[in-house]
Order: sequence, then C-alpha cells, then structure tokens
Amino acid sequence: MRAFIASSIGVACAAAAVLPLTAPGGLASSASAAPAPVSESVAAPRLPGSTQSLPLVPLTPPPTTTPPGSSDSVSLGLPAREVEPFSLLGVVWDDPEEELHGRIQVRTRSAATGEWSSWQDLETHADRPDPDSAESRGDRVRGATAPLWVGDSNGVQARVLPEEDASGAHRLPEGLRLDLVNPGDDPAAGTGKESPAGEANSALAPAGALEIPALDRQEAGEDLLAVRTPGQTGQTGQTGQTGQTGQTGQTGRTEQLKAGAGAPIGPRPGIVTRRGWGADERLRGPFLYTKTVKMAFVHHTAMSNNYSCGQSASIIRGIYRYHVQSNGWRDVGYNFFVDKCGKIYEGRAGGVANPVMGAHTYGFNHNSTGIAVLGSYNSTNPSGAAVNAVSKLVAWKLGLHGVDPRGTAAMTSGGGKYRKGTTVRLRTVSGHRDGYVTGCPGDRLYSRLGTIRATAARLQGR
Repeated sequence: MRAFIASSIGVACAAAAVLPLTAPGGLASSASAAPAPVSESVAAPRLPGSTQSLPLVPLTPPPTTTPPGSSDSVSLGLPAREVEPFSLLGVVWDDPEEELHGRIQVRTRSAATGEWSSWQDLETHADRPDPDSAESRGDRVRGATAPLWVGDSNGVQARVLPEEDASGAHRLPEGLRLDLVNPGDDPAAGTGKESPAGEANSALAPAGALEIPALDRQEAGEDLLAVRTPGQTGQTGQTGQTGQTGQTGQTGRTEQLKAGAGAPIGPRPGIVTRRGWGADERLRGPFLYTKTVKMAFVHHTAMSNNYSCGQSASIIRGIYRYHVQSNGWRDVGYNFFVDKCGKIYEGRAGGVANPVMGAHTYGFNHNSTGIAVLGSYNSTNPSGAAVNAVSKLVAWKLGLHGVDPRGTAAMTSGGGKYRKGTTVRLRTVSGHRDGYVTGCPGDRLYSRLGTIRATAARLQGR
C-alpha cells in the first residue's frame, strides 16, 4: 500500500474533550505548545459508540528529524493532547479523488497505562465504491487513510510529512482531519427487535440469531434456496437495488436455481451475524445487490495483529462506523471479516447468501465478494485458523454461485487499475492487489491464496 488515497466522510457524533498534554519525551519538538483550535461538538452522542473529528492544523516548530523522502518540515498535524476515549483512528480529507503525497503518522496514549506508543504510519485505503456508482456519487464520500486499531486510548498526536519533488513539497488535500472512533460497548444479547439486516438471513437462521449455524455439505446444498435474485430483499421498508441490470422476480430466481443445481458447494461455516457483533443498523443505508458472485477478493485490514479475539467484534464495529460516518459509504465495505482465531463475521448487510455489492475493490465490486482478515500480513504470517476459515467461507460462498475456487472469471473493470470497460480475467480467488494498485492483502497472506484455492475446491468435493 503505497499511496495515501481513499474515500471517506467524517461526522462528529460526540463531544471531543480536547486538552493540551505535556508531550512525552522527544515530542515537544514536533508540536506547538499551544493547543490547536478544535470545532465544538455539534450534538451529544445518541448512538452506541462515537466519532471525534479533529482538524489538522499548522505545527511549529518542525520536528528535529523527519523520515527519508519527506520535506524538512511538518506542515500540518495535531499537537499531543488528551481526548475522549477511542480505539480506532484515521485521517480523512474533502476530495476522494485527490491523492495525498506524503506520510501521515500518529501516536497514541494508552488509557490503561498512560504510556505513549511509537509513531505509526497510516496506510492507503484503496477499498472503496466503484467509480460512477450510486454509492460513490454525492458530497458524502471523502478521501481517507485506512483506519488503524490502537486499542483503548485517551491521548493522540499526529503529523503530516509531505513528499517533495523538483518543485518542492506537494500541496496537501483540503480539509484534513483526524477521526477518532469509539466503537461502543458490546451489546446485550437478545435485546431489541429484529432488524431488516437480520431478516435478510431468515432462511439460514432464526430471527434474532447471533450466529448462523454451520452445516455439512449435504445440508448446505439447500442454501441455494436462500439466494435471492437482485432487487428482492424480503424486507419491508428496505430498498433493494442492483448495481447492474439483471433478472428479477420468480423467473430470475428459477433460472438462478437451475444454474446452481448440482454445483459443488462446501459445508456452510458458522458465521457471526451483524446482530452478533453489535452493528447499529441506524447508521447504514439501504441494501445494494449485484447480479451474481463470480469471484472473491481477499484483503487484510492493515492494522495491528496484537488484538485479542475477544476484541474482534469491537474492531469490526469501529471499522463499520469509520466506513459509514468517516468514509461516507452506505455500510461497511467488506462482505465478510475473519479474525486470527478463525471466526467468520457477516459484513455488509443484505444476507450472507446473497450477491451483496460491497465497497472493497475499486473497479471490481460488481459480481464479487470481499473477505477481510483482521490484521496486517506484510511481514507476519496469517494464522492457520484464519487461512482455514477463509477456505471454508470461499468453498461455501462461491459454491452457492457454481464457482470453482481454482478457476478464473472474466470481470469488467469499473475503472482504477484497469481502464473502465476493460475485460480482465482474474483468478476466482484473488488478492486485492490483483484488482487494484495496492500491496493488500500483504505478501504473507497473498502467498497463501494457492492453499486457500486448493482447500476450498476440496471442500466443494472437486
């Protein structure tokens, strides 16, 4: 992940108690002594979780040292300060098409120990809606870095290190700000009424289920009946939309079932529902469907591997809030999440068996599904449990649409790495880097895709 460009919008959902801190040793030289001006809170928090949005401001004096390839001064940043508790952060800016030439670094203070972290780089965020799609239009979508999970924190500092070329430092995007996300507490099990997002899985699990149960291969074959055609949601008050003109109604449903009849399908893995990980369904927009699922893109979330599996639901709630309220998307971008313990989580709403269109691979969100493994796998090997879980998920999800995990698919680019309208043949299990100019899902996870393909095919009985 080399360039800092993405899509985001920020909404300040909670009061940000912003107080200047005495910078830890060595920090005073990279931040001004006076506290930076911060926008006042627009409303008290009324939803579980919150987002603090803090503008990046000019910093003086410049730091004593800067990384190679950067200019000699830090033009923007955030002085070390105390803030309301948060666990995930990212930087956003106004124009989603504008590239940030430089590095954004942050450090945070642990709420438990009071110790400051070292400086950490925020990575590119090339997961986003397709260009010219309904989701990418309008003034809600912003540019952004990837979100970074930092754990329970109550202090933060940030700096922007612009790159230089022959004409000097690059101009930075307008509206740079730091969004701090508090994912909220784990919801109490069994509270509240069933939501349309849960009803979308009604053929797979009882209403209000926290997890969709695992099934063996024979039983999983019946999941074909749960795959809805584009435009059908089965929910009152939810707009079913399709990203492409496709078959609708009973005729399309019958043809879809005929096409999938006899196709090898892997056992259905257990999947934690959105209710299970505590999604606040008031945040998201309506469901969005594509025509079918021809392939799966594997991603990593490019954040620390030092999380406990008990934190996975909280991390997903943080990413969800960042994608919706900071990026300006209609829902979380990925269709599924997998943690390092091998637990699988439902991502974007609309039904795990259905062809839900995500915002995970710029230019190829149509007719694909996106699976994100929590963690960073550039230099760290993914756990065997995570690799096995991705294999099981791929075997079941692609099997529902008659897809061989070892095969290839002809995909039409919506823009990005390949010119819009170009037909590209991709592996049916590909890495994010195969569809976009990025290092995702990291070299170590990318090297396991062959194992994932072979295992998924075996689980399908091929």
